[in-house]
Amino acid sequence: MPKIIMLRGNSGSGKSTVAKALQEKLGRGTLLVSQDDVRREMLWVRGGPDSKSIDLLKHLVLFGYKHCAFTILEGILYADDHKELFRKIEEMFGDQAFAYYFDLPFEETLKRHEQKLKRNEWGELEMRKWWREKDVLANICEKMIYKETSLDETVERILNDIQFE
Repeated sequence: MPKIIMLRGNSGSGKSTVAKALQEKLGRGTLLVSQDDVRREMLWVRGGPDSKSIDLLKHLVLFGYKHCAFTILEGILYADDHKELFRKIEEMFGDQAFAYYFDLPFEETLKRHEQKLKRNEWGELEMRKWWREKDVLANICEKMIYKETSLDETVERILNDIQFE
């Protein structure tokens, strides 16, 4: 049965770093879908509940369901904007959908953003505008990832949850 790992949270919380580390551990054929890549690079569209990127995310997740043992979906992925996507994921993957919310203080996300290669593309003003406190999903239970949890601890926790050996 295919599995999906959803990594959600505010900008600068570490989702992309964890996603890449997980993909490396899970091995070839693991589909990594980054909301930023789909929205900003592939389609070059703005976000929001009517964004064309949501439809493409659905198609990519469906591809992962049909062709990959593991799909990783990562991004800010606002709960209200993407509720139809999450409903579809729940319908497809059922109990093989594993969700994690990166619950970090704003100051920590700003600090982590300063370490990124793309740190000059946006800054504190934009991050404050995008910020949503505890934007957890309504129908899918998300496990929390906190600032004190290291990259290795986060990856190990997720691998244990999905029973990857």
